Amino acid sequence: MVLLREGMCPGLDEDLVRRLRDAHVKTVEDLVSSDIEYLAQKCAASYKALIAVRRVLLAQHAAFLVSGADLYDELLSSTAILSTGNPNLDALLDSGVYTGEITELAGGPGSGKTQVCLGVAAHVSHRLRQNVIYVDTTGGLSAGRLRQMLRTQTSSDDEQMEALQRIGVRRAFDIFSLLDCLYRLGDGGLRQASSGSGASVKALIVDSVSAVIAPLLGSRHNEGMYRMSQVAIALRTLAKDFNIAALVTNYVTRSEDGELQPGLGVCWSHVPKTRVLLERLPDTATVGGSALRSAALLKSSRRPCLIRAELDLQQWSRLQRDTSGKRKLDAADS
Repeated sequence: MVLLREGMCPGLDEDLVRRLRDAHVKTVEDLVSSDIEYLAQKCAASYKALIAVRRVLLAQHAAFLVSGADLYDELLSSTAILSTGNPNLDALLDSGVYTGEITELAGGPGSGKTQVCLGVAAHVSHRLRQNVIYVDTTGGLSAGRLRQMLRTQTSSDDEQMEALQRIGVRRAFDIFSLLDCLYRLGDGGLRQASSGSGASVKALIVDSVSAVIAPLLGSRHNEGMYRMSQVAIALRTLAKDFNIAALVTNYVTRSEDGELQPGLGVCWSHVPKTRVLLERLPDTATVGGSALRSAALLKSSRRPCLIRAELDLQQWSRLQRDTSGKRKLDAADS
């Protein structure tokens, strides 16, 4: 994800950049994937000039071949594993969520997706003392719930407020707001969020991607698929280039045989590297609700798929104590 800027290549002047942005073409990916003839008419720009700009940008930003050994060395030097704060979920994910990757939580209403996102945000900000960007697309983020989780981890008001300050909240209630948010994060927003705090942004949470993508997959299917690919590219680029763990949520649908499956279709299924399906446990779906959920690993490159774990959503709201009754500290606290 590279934003178009004046002077990136010959012919890309301030006026052309402005015209392209007015046509919702903001990145190199937008330009090279556009219908140039249509774009020239829409921007009242020269077709030949746009073709020339496109050719130069492709040459500048096309991917280069790398060896498997180089990729492995990069993996060892750049990948970190962030604990979610829930031991059972960490075990299911092979120790936690990985930086440089997209992890997806899929589930129906009341399955606990937002609760898990809030718990991960609280754990990473307080216990691991790293910054989190939380993008809320549904209005489900509750600062009071976050504060409640933090109160169970520390009785210090100062520590609670410090943890809250390490969680940067963005609200994006449509696909264009989400894309603008992701582009801004890549164009200096992540560096700005890290400056002065002594901690870097290590987690990006989007709850949920389906809320803003799904409405475009009906009558505006082609546009929806295009915008979905933009979101996928932006998330992958942020995770990879800035070495952060991206955690997103998705809704669910039912397959022909009645099984629950993540939404957004086959194209989106290739985007997250790890997918977890959250469900209420059948024998605990009582009035008033239970904190217990079933988590099934649907996709992973590290662990066998379809293994399950039982999650207690209250895990993030309880003090961890050892046998002597004292608070149990993570390695990051010691």
